[in-house]
Amino acid sequence: MPVRVEIDGPVTTVIHSRPESRNAMDPAHAAQLADAFEAFDADDTQHVAVFWGEGGAFCAGWDLKHASRLGDEDAPLADLDFPDDETDIPRGPMGPSRLQLSKPVIAAVAGPAVAGGFELALWCDVRIMEADAYFGVYCRRWGIPLIDGGTVRLPRLVGQGRALEIIMTGRQVTADEALRIGACEQVVPTGQARQAAEAMAQQIARFPQACMRADRRSVHAQYGLPEMQALRNEWRNSVHTLASEGVAGAGRFSEGRGRHGDFDQI
Repeated sequence: MPVRVEIDGPVTTVIHSRPESRNAMDPAHAAQLADAFEAFDADDTQHVAVFWGEGGAFCAGWDLKHASRLGDEDAPLADLDFPDDETDIPRGPMGPSRLQLSKPVIAAVAGPAVAGGFELALWCDVRIMEADAYFGVYCRRWGIPLIDGGTVRLPRLVGQGRALEIIMTGRQVTADEALRIGACEQVVPTGQARQAAEAMAQQIARFPQACMRADRRSVHAQYGLPEMQALRNEWRNSVHTLASEGVAGAGRFSEGRGRHGDFDQI
């Protein structure tokens, strides 16, 4: 199966496997990926997802063989439209790129994550890259624009000037550079991205989940807001969680749990 799901306790790993195409994305597999992430978000037993491309490549971008037929009867460009109705947002060309999930997703990046594959990695909350993995707007060569969030999410991570330089030149961004500029959060030896991402996912899944999701939600919601409005929204978003999970957690601390920064006995 080109897209499959493996579950380990509260962690879902979504696997894209088109090794013959370096995990390039066509419409059928984009739809399967979106289905998998929506199913994860709807499953109350699952807390964190890992997104991994099998076969040594995260994703080489949009399938250009399909893109070359856009406008034909069997591949209408209108299928990719983004209407003004915010209640019915269609899936992105790369699948889950327009989804706004309530739970975190960690990208486990091996090999290339380029063009639309770079945009999928940017869609995730955290990116763990293998030492020889790389990003790049490789679609620059063919006149294909970023339409899955790249021009929105990359500047928010690395700043406008640096994002524009990466986007306009289309050059390769190595894992070491990505870590240095804030485009990824961790670099691990080649072959270990999935293992490292699943370990981080299990760690996150141990914590009280309503609180973790409230904090994540506040981070995503603050973009573009004046500081005081963002602070007000943070309070309104989190006060109910403080009154439930927070009070209970403080009670566990008062009973002796988690002293001196202990993250094991909580």
